[in-house]
Amino acid sequence: MKLKKSGLFKGACLLSVLALNACGQAQLEQQSTIQAQTENKQIQSETAFIFSSFRGNGQDGLHLAYSHDALNWTAINQDNSLLSPQVGGKLMRDPCIIKGPDGKFHMVWTSSWEDGGIGIAHSDDLINWSEQKFIPTMQDFPTAKNAWAPEIFWDQQTQQYLIYWASTIPGSYPETEKQADKGWDHRIYAVTTKDFESYSDTFLLLQPDFNVIDSTMINVDDEYIMVLKDETRYPPAKNLRVAVAQSALGPWHVDEKAFTPKDVWVEGPTIAEYQDWFYVYFDEYTNHNYGVMRTQDFDNWELVSDDLNMPKGSRHGTIVEVSQATLDNLLTHFGQNQSE
Repeated sequence: MKLKKSGLFKGACLLSVLALNACGQAQLEQQSTIQAQTENKQIQSETAFIFSSFRGNGQDGLHLAYSHDALNWTAINQDNSLLSPQVGGKLMRDPCIIKGPDGKFHMVWTSSWEDGGIGIAHSDDLINWSEQKFIPTMQDFPTAKNAWAPEIFWDQQTQQYLIYWASTIPGSYPETEKQADKGWDHRIYAVTTKDFESYSDTFLLLQPDFNVIDSTMINVDDEYIMVLKDETRYPPAKNLRVAVAQSALGPWHVDEKAFTPKDVWVEGPTIAEYQDWFYVYFDEYTNHNYGVMRTQDFDNWELVSDDLNMPKGSRHGTIVEVSQATLDNLLTHFGQNQSE
C-alpha cells in the first residue's frame, strides 16, 4: 500500500531534519569545545611560572620555584640557593627577574640594607649568570639611606627598561616622616636603560603622599597597573593598594583603599596572569606565611590563600613566565623530575 505524503508526514520529516541539524550543531559545538580545551592545555603545557625569592636575610642568594597553575609551587634544587650574592652588602633580597625582548633573563635585587644602589645580573637560561654588577642608583643623592626592592620592567611603549625601587632621602617629605618607622620614609625612584650599559639620571617615579615601598607593575590593555605597599607605621597601614597610569612613567593615580586582608601586615607583591585571572601574591612577613588574592579588574578581589602551596620560608619574590623547555632544562640541570 502506497502511503500518501500527508501534511503530518511532511511535518514529521521537517522535525527530523531540524533534529538532525540541531544534533549536528551540538556535535560541532562539542567538538569545538573539546578542541579549545585541548589547545588551552597545549598552551598551558608549553609555559610555566618561575618564582624567585630569598630566605632569611638574603645572605645565601637566589631561590627558585615553579608552577603550572599559579597556586602549587615546587622548589627547584631542593630549595638550595642557585646563585650567591657577590656585590654591595653581599645580600640578594627581593630578587626580580623578567625576560626581555632580547630573549635574556634580567635580574635586579636589594644588595644591602643601607647603601645607594642595587645588584644586577643577566642569564640565557636561569642557570648560568653573568658577572654581578652594582648599580649606584642613588649616587646623585648622597644622603639617601637605601635602595630597596628594585623591580625591572620592559616598557613596550617607550622601548626601554624601567628599573624602579624605594629609597628614603631624609627631610624630603617632613609631613609624612613622623608617620614612618624611625624616619624611613620612602618614595619610588627609577632609571631607564636600553642596553644595561648606560642609564638615565635617577628620577622620582611615584610620590603618593605616604611612605611607599615594594611596587610592582604590569601592562593591561591600554593601562599600566601598579600594586604597591603603604608602609605607613603610625597609624599602621602595612597593606597593598592599586595605582593606574596611561604610561609606565606616570602620572600614577593611587586608589585610596587597600585590598589586602585587614589587620594583616604584608609586603613584596608580585603578579601572575593565569586563565583570565590576575593573581597578586604577598609576603605576610609578621605571620611568616605567604598569601594570594585574585582579581579580573583590580577592583573586585577574592582571597585564595587557602589554596596556595609555597615553599616554606619564601620571602618577597617575583614571578616570570617561561617556556616549558626552559623549565625542563632547569630541572634537568639540577637532576630534578617534575612533580606536577
